[in-house]
Amino acid sequence: MARGARRHRVRLEHPGDPVADGKGGFTETWAPLVPAEWWCSIRAASTQMVERLTAGTMQATATHLVRGDFHSGITTESRVIFEGRTLQVQSVTDVDERHVKLILICAEVVGGGAEPTSNKRARGTSGGVARGTA
Repeated sequence: MARGARRHRVRLEHPGDPVADGKGGFTETWAPLVPAEWWCSIRAASTQMVERLTAGTMQATATHLVRGDFHSGITTESRVIFEGRTLQVQSVTDVDERHVKLILICAEVVGGGAEPTSNKRARGTSGGVARGTA
């Protein structure tokens, strides 16, 4: 992908330390990745594009494909903030396993900052980078 195609500047975040809410529970916080600013290309995800990237399987909540230079901090626990919109990372592909380009399959979070329903997962699990070709 040509550098000029990466026209979207986004902020990358990862779950931070939980903060006590004063009622015996905790509130999830988000912390910036290092580096937090990332230039990428964002496109609405079509069924054909997602199936091709996931070897014929379907990601039910995929709404966007995000492509950019390799960033070692991006995992399936990360989120992308773009013009006030939040995209939760569903899948991370290191193209050709060369640490040069990444393709993210994301789901847009609507309202309240909660994760998409099908992406609820236990915190503390590793959110690694998938290796493969695209």
